[in-house]
Amino acid sequence: MNHDAIVQAASDSDGGSPVFVLLLCFFLIMGVVQVVRPQLLWKANSRLQRGWVRNPEATEPTSKGYAMNRVVGVIFLGFVIWILVRQF
Repeated sequence: MNHDAIVQAASDSDGGSPVFVLLLCFFLIMGVVQVVRPQLLWKANSRLQRGWVRNPEATEPTSKGYAMNRVVGVIFLGFVIWILVRQF
């Protein structure tokens, strides 16, 4: 498939798949949580470290780490919102 056909197919959007929009809404919620309370995401993911890491509580990010999570969350939110806007 050539590049022009891909661009044409992408521009002929009729609102997108409902499943894709729901997935983007889930990502939007996760992005908001990452910006507002990144500690919640760390607590949820720290359980996955059990068995691999000797002391999972010792891997909690510092305040600078959480600040970086917020910055990445803002960028992620911008990207998800941009995709949602392009769907409609």
